Amino acid sequence: MAEIELHVLNAQCLNRHIATMDEMQEEVLAWQEYRNNKNAKIYWQFTAKDARIKLKRLYPTFID
Repeated sequence: MAEIELHVLNAQCLNRHIATMDEMQEEVLAWQEYRNNKNAKIYWQFTAKDARIKLKRLYPTFID
């Protein structure tokens, strides 16, 4: 989920030149407040079960 939010931050806020670090911090804080108030949701493309099949190499299997 963090990667998704970072991608959205980059696309919506950091996709232009920002002259100073202070200005960047103000922009990111404003974006964060907007995003939190919007209650943005992530719409997953598949279930966790499907992900375990599709992304098998990323989900380790534990044998008892």
